Amino acid sequence: MIFLPKNASRARLRAAENARKNRAEIVRELSWGRISRRDLLKLGLFTGAGMLAPIGGLNPLVSNVAAAALGPTGAPPSPRFGCLPFTQPMPRFDVIPRNPIGCLTPSPTAEANQTQKPVDALLGGGTGPIEGRPPGPVWAHQRFAEFPPAVAVEMTQAPACTNHVYNPGVDPIYNCGIDPRSGQPLRFHPKWPTQNPANVWTFNGTIPPKLVQGRYGEPILFRHHNGLSPDVRKNGGFGRHTISTHEHNGHHGAENDGFTGAFFFPGQYYDYHWPIVLAGHFSVNTAADDIKASTPDGSGGLIKIPGDWHETMSTHWFHDHMFSFTAQNVYKGNAAMFNIYSGLDRGNEEINDGVNLRLPSGSGKDWGNLEYDVNLMLADKAFDQDGQLYFDIFEFDGFIGDVMTVNLVEEPYFEVERRKYRFRILNASVSRFFKVALVNASGQAQLITWIANDGNLFPQPVTVAALDEQGIAERYDIVIDFSQYTVGDKLYFVNLADHSGVADDGVTPILNGKKVVTDLTVAQALSGQSLDPCVGRFLEFRVVRDPAKPDVSQVPLQMIPNPDLSGIPVARERTFVFGRGAVQTGTSANTAFVGPWGIGTDGGSTLDADYGRVSAAPRFGTREIWHLVNDGGGWDHPIHIHFEEGQVLARNGSAANVPPWELGRKDVYRLRPGGSITLTMQFRDWGGMFMEHCHNTMHEDNAMLLRWELNGGGEPFLRPLPTPVPTPQGVVFEDPYDLPSAR
Repeated sequence: MIFLPKNASRARLRAAENARKNRAEIVRELSWGRISRRDLLKLGLFTGAGMLAPIGGLNPLVSNVAAAALGPTGAPPSPRFGCLPFTQPMPRFDVIPRNPIGCLTPSPTAEANQTQKPVDALLGGGTGPIEGRPPGPVWAHQRFAEFPPAVAVEMTQAPACTNHVYNPGVDPIYNCGIDPRSGQPLRFHPKWPTQNPANVWTFNGTIPPKLVQGRYGEPILFRHHNGLSPDVRKNGGFGRHTISTHEHNGHHGAENDGFTGAFFFPGQYYDYHWPIVLAGHFSVNTAADDIKASTPDGSGGLIKIPGDWHETMSTHWFHDHMFSFTAQNVYKGNAAMFNIYSGLDRGNEEINDGVNLRLPSGSGKDWGNLEYDVNLMLADKAFDQDGQLYFDIFEFDGFIGDVMTVNLVEEPYFEVERRKYRFRILNASVSRFFKVALVNASGQAQLITWIANDGNLFPQPVTVAALDEQGIAERYDIVIDFSQYTVGDKLYFVNLADHSGVADDGVTPILNGKKVVTDLTVAQALSGQSLDPCVGRFLEFRVVRDPAKPDVSQVPLQMIPNPDLSGIPVARERTFVFGRGAVQTGTSANTAFVGPWGIGTDGGSTLDADYGRVSAAPRFGTREIWHLVNDGGGWDHPIHIHFEEGQVLARNGSAANVPPWELGRKDVYRLRPGGSITLTMQFRDWGGMFMEHCHNTMHEDNAMLLRWELNGGGEPFLRPLPTPVPTPQGVVFEDPYDLPSAR
């Protein structure tokens, strides 16, 4: 898929738009469930490899009869409606209220609430439970009485609407002067049309993206309502109205992990219990006598907590994980961020207690100040000729858009003071990698202080001229010191990761969703020569004033060392190979899916996703070494392992190949084309079934995902757990099966 330039001939643009509309009709029918891939194969629209057939008028890179002289048309570019880059302010995230648990009606319960209610006729009628969580003790919240929720966070997945309750968490002076009372319509630029409710589904149906703030030792009950239409056809042609919310890298039980098969329906809610404890809570520092394992007490002091302070986490996000629809639902807006605060990373730069690292934040509150701590969500998007969000599910290698957004607005500017800022950068794209550099107005690269990867503070900060490639779902925390610039200066974030290349014929230009084709220099990225529309400047920083008081924030030379695992024996090594040409051995229509991508375990065949199949079952309380291997050189895979973080031991078989920014704890591992990663993990604290998958979500959905679970964590987590199969009338269970390698 390559987007045509704006100056393409009318004939080429017309042919490209016709191809897009034809494809959109098939996308729509698939998303509604009225046709299947098997139907498309019979019609000759799919190839045996599961790819869209090269048919003129359907595939934009194939000539059609009416426009044979044009050659391949390419995809129609997104309209810009005359707007220029950096002509709108970047909004800060919308901070969600933290309420008392008593505000929730009905009150949360350890087991799923099975109170019955009528089910819409479009969902089959009859009655069904108000909560979509699977019922019974197996899916009850683990240790619910031991970690009673202290804070309620409540949101609804909803169609697009105007935000009349926007809370940026800071005074407008720190938010480019945006008046939060003015109402924020859901549009990507003031000159663009407002999005149709069916095309964009976000938390509470609004933008900016949402931010939840939590602190260690204070469990959160996140009640997520499904407010989408029961009519599957009201989706703008893509996306599925069933959802499952994954708190990415959350250290809690599987019932709260957003398991891909634990989805729920319109009219239901799901209570997620996030205990927010340090890993090793039940085995390390159990007497809570280490002051570095601590959390803010709300009054300037600290509360010591059990667990390993070396496992402290800071920047998370949460997003949809619906089986085979993750890419579409996240792209439509099911993505938010979650900042976790601790004694070490308090979010108050003025408290100097010997524990607080005093990273840039602010100081008005005891913890969680946001004035100088800024969340950034990067994502590429594409739009139809009416300016409505558009998605093409046939890009099985990876979907690449042509519009760069930050916090769900197109190429904005952000006003800063002459002092240090922390930026928490999330790659929330479907398939696009980023490589971010900072340049001044003359295009000269500026140094960046890199402090965290995947939300985990490094042992030591790393100074770079450009960040590494950032895979989908990775979080990079950085600090930029604007004090060296003068009021009136402008700086820019630049994307150096170029996805443009040529097709197998060696001639046809394409945007390659499988990997980054070239990492450009700053000069190359700014030259305007790349065919990738999202290469180059995408966020402008405007230095607008001196700070009202001195900047006392710091970037310490020592932050959070890795846990020392050398004394823990390795119980087992496993190898997972990620590649194409997968087969499906599962027989359940409910849990199995067929696609070109798959995973092979310990020398076995490359298998398509089946969440009823258990592919690995490490023993509770052990440590293992896992080898993640890319089976080909023509693609990259950012692999996410749920529940436990790992430490990278080797890249391509050698510890010397591990760069400084991968020496900390991680939860997403970019394999690189033809590459491999060796990592080690512990398995502690909570039990249940978890997942491992590629976070290029087009690969995940087609079908590079497997299930693993903890073996021997005690009742009720005796392997194998029953597999949930949700229906609007209630969850039923199927017997799982496991591979020999799972034992």
